[in-house]
Amino acid sequence: MLLLLQILIIGVGATLMMDLWAGLRLRLFGVPSLNYAMVGRWLLWIPKGRFIHRPIASSESQQGEVLVGWLAHYAIGITFAGLLLPFAGAEWFTEPSAGPAVALGLVTVAAPFFLLQPVLGMGMAASRAPNPWGTRAHSLITHAVFGLGLYLSALVSKGMGLV
Repeated sequence: MLLLLQILIIGVGATLMMDLWAGLRLRLFGVPSLNYAMVGRWLLWIPKGRFIHRPIASSESQQGEVLVGWLAHYAIGITFAGLLLPFAGAEWFTEPSAGPAVALGLVTVAAPFFLLQPVLGMGMAASRAPNPWGTRAHSLITHAVFGLGLYLSALVSKGMGLV
């Protein structure tokens, strides 16, 4: 039970750090983040039989898409934190280190590259984005920040005496 609480704290913390980075990136560089309402829109269209959108912004909006998108964003972050267990082992939760966390963060970039970007109409690894290499670079950096967030959130969890 304690391990599940750690995974929850680590996943929420890492996702929050990713969101803080997205806000900073917007302020400093003018680069917007993914609009999570579009994720919600995509998820809400799935039960209606529509999986791929070209692009998602041209698909009809769905009631509750903002809430669904943000809840999915944090649920995915928690799920990715749970991947630390098979990726780094249970001992990582008692003695967290940055290497496995950042490595896992970088591995998670496969989700937007090969699932989310294609179904939202951006193509594989943002190949249809206006600036594919820029989009890819921002995704990689954002997921590295998520990995760093996994590590820092694990330190917070440890500091709370959850190990």
